[in-house]
Amino acid sequence: MPVGDDVLIDEHLRRLAGRLRGPRRLRADLLTEARHGLLDAVEAYRDGGLSAHEAARRAVTDFGTPEQLAPAYQAELAVAALRGLSLRILAFAAAAALAGDLTWRGSSWSDGPPPPAGYLLLSQSVDWIWAAAFLLGAAGLALVTATARSSRPVFTAVAHAVGALLTVAAVLGAFTGVALFGWSIVLWDAALSWPPMIVGMLAGGAAHVWLGRAARTWLLATR
Repeated sequence: MPVGDDVLIDEHLRRLAGRLRGPRRLRADLLTEARHGLLDAVEAYRDGGLSAHEAARRAVTDFGTPEQLAPAYQAELAVAALRGLSLRILAFAAAAALAGDLTWRGSSWSDGPPPPAGYLLLSQSVDWIWAAAFLLGAAGLALVTATARSSRPVFTAVAHAVGALLTVAAVLGAFTGVALFGWSIVLWDAALSWPPMIVGMLAGGAAHVWLGRAARTWLLATR
């Protein structure tokens, strides 16, 4: 097809792309697939005797307007965003459960007097938050599978609710985690020079940014 006739298709896809939010890779793949479908339609119309320009116009018309197409594409992007958020929550919660105690094991203050009751409650709250987040992440993956098999509105509604709860859990986990590390430093000066503590703070900070990006993608995809 002449390059000039690609403009009509490319402009149509740019308008569609402007309405879509979600995981970048899937978004690009969906648009590429749509472009290939349009080019195939143009080729079929040209084989039927239409001019290149008329074939491109007919293919775009048959394809549908961005307003008509965006909801279906956006629904697929939202499901993918929930899958990504759920997987990251599961990975973070599992890693936190396995590595959390290692941060403190063998520290110079571990044999000293116990910390205040409030500190212990905050520490337990962090564990509870991520335990709940792990279960929600598993539920999110189950809903992704259910949504792929059925278009029932109830699955979509529940998936949105789980995604919102996962986002809240990620925010709460970040705030309580920062509070716990901060309180630890206040209680034990040696915490600032304890290697596992330093590694834990750096790794935890990077992981929370990683989670935050997934949560932001999900929020944009379902907005």
